[in-house]
Amino acid sequence: MSRVFVIGVGMTKFEKPGSREWDYPDMARESGSKALEDAGIEYRDVEQAYVGYVYGESTSGQRAVYELGMTGIPVVNVNNNCSTGSTALYLATQAVRSGQADCALALGFEKMQKGSLGSTYDDREQPMMRHLLALAELQEFAMPPAPYMFGAAGKEHMERFGTTAEQFAKIGVKNHRHSQNNPYAQFQDPYTLDEVLASKPIYGPLTKLQCSPTSDGSGAVVVASEDFVDRHGLSQQAVEIVGQAMVTDLASTFDDKSAITLVGADMTRTAARMVYEQAGITADDVDVIELHDCFSTNELLTYEALGLCAEGEGGKLVDNDDTTYGGRWVVNPSGGLISKGHPLGATGLAQASELTWQLRGRADARQVDGAKVALQHNIGLGGAVVVTAYRPAER
Repeated sequence: MSRVFVIGVGMTKFEKPGSREWDYPDMARESGSKALEDAGIEYRDVEQAYVGYVYGESTSGQRAVYELGMTGIPVVNVNNNCSTGSTALYLATQAVRSGQADCALALGFEKMQKGSLGSTYDDREQPMMRHLLALAELQEFAMPPAPYMFGAAGKEHMERFGTTAEQFAKIGVKNHRHSQNNPYAQFQDPYTLDEVLASKPIYGPLTKLQCSPTSDGSGAVVVASEDFVDRHGLSQQAVEIVGQAMVTDLASTFDDKSAITLVGADMTRTAARMVYEQAGITADDVDVIELHDCFSTNELLTYEALGLCAEGEGGKLVDNDDTTYGGRWVVNPSGGLISKGHPLGATGLAQASELTWQLRGRADARQVDGAKVALQHNIGLGGAVVVTAYRPAER
């Protein structure tokens, strides 16, 4: 299979819904234009486009990329819940790796409603109904569903391994601290541990400052083949995708009778193993990570699923400051979803943008010293996980 490289990235600032007068075509124009400019190419050089969004009408992807040009290329609309953006990237990468395209665009956006996520259609089976019914057999049901599910997983971790509410809250503290240096972040205010713990209770150990907000915004990534990189003289800025895997729910998701597996731990663990094997690396080789901290509980669960530590030891990483600057890894230097924001279709592409900047050494005050290997994790319940490993191009 051919090598694939990220050659251009771009994103908008993530905003509170309704705080800015813009629509999704405006968002797409901004992020897509930035990615093309970063790559030093024109839209006519793009041969396929994969456009992700969760809340929108059919063919909104076409309307979005028409802001960049109308060249008749295939435009594929992608919806995979919170992993939509990274699924678009996965498909664009496949197109290039398989030789179907020399250059492809992954673009994602979201224009969200204020408040907690809700369903659009109430006259048919909800995609996560099986997950929710399984979880309700383990812990008392609560609304809204997302914080209930991830809060329940946090409660289970506390019961099984002695993890504390303070350890989960420290993750919120870390990510809010990191976001101070990210001009794209929706929130850039730091908080003390006491402030995080004292914020509004949501479910289980979760408080408001440990939960990602609804957000408007867009991200874009241009990927290309080795030949395209050579022909356009892009080797100095190219970042190679050295491993990538997408995994959906396994039998264990339901058979394990565990809130932790119901929110995707086994999907993440399986995808990570595949990526490490593809890339020829281990977790110890990774320098910087952007992972799906929709809630602080999920960040800790993901430490374990990615193999940063053994099961049950995520709290130790937190207490030892192993996941921030000066530690073994820097996790979510962008501020993560908790602070940067979570426009569903754009999240995975914003993660990819951050890691590309890190590996190029262009992340400004967020820069992780000597970053050579980056790992991305993006999850959508219902369910799908995409894990991707990156390295600077070696020519």
